[in-house]
Amino acid sequence: MAKTAGIVIIGSEVLSGKVTDENSPYLARELRDLGVEVRRMVTIPDERPVIVEAVRDMAQTHDFVFTTGGVGPTHDDVTIAAIAQTFGRRLVRDPLLEAMLRQHYGAEITAAQLRMAEVPEGSRLLGEEAGRLPIVACENVFIFPGVPETVRRKFARIRETFREAPYVVRRIYLRCDEGEIAADLCNAVDHFSAVQIGSYPILHNPDHTVLVTLESKREEEVEETLRHLLARLPAAMVVRVE
Repeated sequence: MAKTAGIVIIGSEVLSGKVTDENSPYLARELRDLGVEVRRMVTIPDERPVIVEAVRDMAQTHDFVFTTGGVGPTHDDVTIAAIAQTFGRRLVRDPLLEAMLRQHYGAEITAAQLRMAEVPEGSRLLGEEAGRLPIVACENVFIFPGVPETVRRKFARIRETFREAPYVVRRIYLRCDEGEIAADLCNAVDHFSAVQIGSYPILHNPDHTVLVTLESKREEEVEETLRHLLARLPAAMVVRVE
């Protein structure tokens, strides 16, 4: 069985349309490439009770949870406190984070900036790198900032932590209407329930009009499903197989 992940995008600015979410597509692609199945994504406001509810639900039902946003020094940055509440932990000031913040901001550091050294008691610091703040993890929750460039840089430091057996993917490119192959796809789903079968219409493409994907962690199951489908689909529809 694949390890599962949930993604919680925290930010009222995303829900209001002021900012476009780039983090969930990025994390979903990276995790899939690592063999982790993303089962759920949610976007929620910077409201402590909502964060507590979402993170608690995700943590109980997924192997890994990734949150982005709400970890800065301003009034609406409540993610850390919410996650501490989720697990019944106290907020404590981490000495390493405090030292790094003091080095970065110098003698003029403010109380608000020092808040960024607070973590849920018992948290782990991951991906330490000279001059860069590590990632805070509490239980199975990995806490990231909201800025996409920072999320990518930080995740790259710890991505191998999550590596599982990879997914095997085969693709069938077709020139047809999805309705013409619906029965064949349903038949394949009935016969090969362990293989994830996807069908996607492609618009304005001179080469093909439908893409069918077959995915599983077991190569032999994917290949058997592929043979089954190709035996049923009219050869004239099939543009190519990859």
